[in-house]
Formats: sequence, structure tokens, C-alpha cells
Amino acid sequence: MSEHTPTKRPGTVYLVGFVALVAVAVGLWQFSSKGGAKTSKPVSEVRIGYFANLSHAQGVLGVASGEFEQAISPAKLKTKVFNAGPSLVEALFAGEIDIGYVGPGPALAAHARSKGQGIRVIAGAASNGVLIVARKDSGIRTLADLKGKRIATPQHGNTQDIAARHYLAAELGQKDDNNILPIPNAEQSGMMDRGQIDAAWAPEPWGSRLVAETGATIVAEEKDLWPSKQFALAIVVTTPDFLRDHPDVVAKVLGVHRAWTARLVANPKTHLPQLGTALLALTGKKLPPGVLDSAITRVTFTDDPLPDTFKTMGQWTYDLGFEQQPARLETLFDLSVLKELEKSPKQEAVNVPR
Repeated sequence: MSEHTPTKRPGTVYLVGFVALVAVAVGLWQFSSKGGAKTSKPVSEVRIGYFANLSHAQGVLGVASGEFEQAISPAKLKTKVFNAGPSLVEALFAGEIDIGYVGPGPALAAHARSKGQGIRVIAGAASNGVLIVARKDSGIRTLADLKGKRIATPQHGNTQDIAARHYLAAELGQKDDNNILPIPNAEQSGMMDRGQIDAAWAPEPWGSRLVAETGATIVAEEKDLWPSKQFALAIVVTTPDFLRDHPDVVAKVLGVHRAWTARLVANPKTHLPQLGTALLALTGKKLPPGVLDSAITRVTFTDDPLPDTFKTMGQWTYDLGFEQQPARLETLFDLSVLKELEKSPKQEAVNVPR
């Protein structure tokens, strides 16, 4: 297992006007209140990582529409699609990507492994949007029925994996979590059809896809297990070095990100055809009819990374033995670029924390 993957202790198209928007946003970032220009090292290529998930819609659409490429020009855009967060974090630490969309769990693990020096959360992307679904003949009707059943999560140590392990241990009193099976999202449907898994803790649209393709039933939405009925599902991250050396590039990327957040908040279903086409290009498989329509109602798009999620999940990772001590979050968040962009007269910020 990679050193950047959580390990357990033994025993446990909108291009018209967009250039002007980005120019204004970047201009605000490049000049400080004192009138001095913020310097930035030249960059020939910007590498962005994300998932073929609904919760990464800003990344998916920013790439598919050409807006990221337009914003960072003349630098070239290079993208990489991941199945889940731990592998994206490995790529970030290995210098294979510069900016990524990921869940809180892997971001916390990366923060701990690097002793607070390796990763920065620079924006939120989405909250909620996780289903717990059961195979139609599994006998699972309630969350209590999950005890001892074979439950699929996207990857060991990813955000859904941590949530599932926490629930089984803290709420159902399981002594071990050997029934949690890390299985790539794209493989879960076939395994559920063959009776090899009983349930899945799945982000959208994969949860709705299991329902449509296998006849799985929805047992619960994960948000209902959180006291506030809200938790961070996807965030935007980079490294401290990239943020320091290329603040203008970060501003350009977040300008596109924020524009898509605003569109998705204002009229999400308008963008479903474009999103469906983009996800098809990434996965090679068309989503069943109605899946995106259903899934998007469960996801809240927001620029707010919801820091309280990290406090809670940080405690979970410690309790589960993923980390040796509770998470220290003092240096994890750097929302400075996001807050500068908020001042743009061309675009209002969407739920940016103060």
C-alpha cells in the first residue's frame, strides 16, 4: 500500500464573455490592496485531476467545455481521471497533478502524512450526494441490516470508505470491518448482479446507477447520518508550493470552478445533457435514462469546503486507527484566492465561508 494511502494500526458552452470574467477575477488576485503585483513563476502546463462523479461536476464541465483550457492559455491543460481520492493524492504528492478534486478523507490523510506541509484545501465543490444502496435480494431493509454484510466502497481510505467503517463500528458495534470491500465504482454493478456484494456506500451518480442497472434499493442517504444533514463530499486541493508559485493559475482555475458552481446552483438540470455527454466520454458507458436527473437532486454544489466535516471525519480516522493522533487542521485550508475572487464585480461567491 502506498505511503500516502491511509493505513490502519494493527487490529483495526459558456465561453462567450468568459474570458472577460476570468480577466477581471485574475486581475483582482494579481494586485494586492497596496497596489503591488503578485509575482508568479511561469508555467507551461497545468495538470488537473478529478473523478467521473457528479460531485466533481465543476471539474468535469470545466474540462469538457474548454473553459479551463481557455482560462490558463497559453499554458497547456493536462487532465487525469481517478476512481477515488487516495490515488489522486498519490499523484498530487508525486508531482503528477497540480490541482485536484477529491474528498475530505484522502485530504485529511495527505495532510497528516505530510505533517501539514503537503496539501491545501482551496475551495469546496459539493456536499451530500452519497447513497447507501442494497442488492434487491440481499435482505437489507434498514441500516441495521448492514451488519456483517458485504459492503462495497470505492477505495480503501476514501471518503465513503471512512464513513462506512465508522458507521459499522460506532453505530452497529461491529468488532471488525472485514466486510467493507474496496471496489472501483465501475465494477460494483456487475458484482452486485452476480451476488458478490450485498450493498454499496456510493457517491452519485454511481448510487443511482446501481439502482437503475441492478434494481438495488436505496437504504439511506449518508447526509441523514450527519447531525447537520450536510457534509463535504468534494473539495479542490493543491500543494502549498503550487499555490505559492502560481497564484495566478490557481485564480484562473478557481474562476472557472466558481462560474460552474454558480450555474449548477442556479439551474442544475439545464446542464445535465452536457454533463451526461462528458461523463460518457470519461467512462465509455452511457448512464441509464433518468440517473442524472435523480442523482443531481441529492448533490449540493458549493464553494464552501465545510470545515466542520473535516473536524468530524478527522476524529473518525483516529478512532478507526487510520491515523496515530487526531487531525490538526490549522494549515489545511487556504481560501485566500477564493476570497479574492469573491470580490469580483462580475460574479458573486457561492457559500464561501467567512
